[in-house]
Amino acid sequence: MEYAAVVGGCEGCATPAGARLANRKATGTMPHALMLIFGDTLLAAEAFDRRLDDETRRIVLVDTFFGEAEESLRIADAMGKRLYGVRLDTPSELGGVTPDLAKEVRTRLDAGGHRDVMIFVSGGMNPDRIRSFATEGCKIDGFGVGSAISGARPIDFTADIKELDGHPIGKRGRSLGITPNPRLECIDLGNWLV
Repeated sequence: MEYAAVVGGCEGCATPAGARLANRKATGTMPHALMLIFGDTLLAAEAFDRRLDDETRRIVLVDTFFGEAEESLRIADAMGKRLYGVRLDTPSELGGVTPDLAKEVRTRLDAGGHRDVMIFVSGGMNPDRIRSFATEGCKIDGFGVGSAISGARPIDFTADIKELDGHPIGKRGRSLGITPNPRLECIDLGNWLV
């Protein structure tokens, strides 16, 4: 699915398998679970920072315990130049991520001397919501889009095993062996698990 999303115009993907298929580096942000486990966004961000290689961008989720603007400034002050960006993923129960919220975060970061910190938004993003940020003149550096893509109408298919060690095989009711298709290519998954 991630490969298809990149082919369809998305900038990146989060899993190693999707990134390899799309010839990209896997990217992502911290999950809410990490903050909940640490009990503090800053402690989680510092652990995240310590464990990642230097090339990995530090994008911290800032809506778990406190207001997004307050938490963004707190994280930016503590991490300084190591912080690449913040992600707003406010739940719909609290009004969701809005252009006004993103503008407030940008204003607070800029006033605190953190003009280089990027802002990413996620949570129910779809083309109409993304357009609303542009219409409101809100500068967003990236959108995390999930269910608008993954919730698209499915194309029915099966992932049957059709050949083992060069021998045609198939379950009862299906044809044996691989169905020739010049658009398909063999992918070696042997070295993908790290």
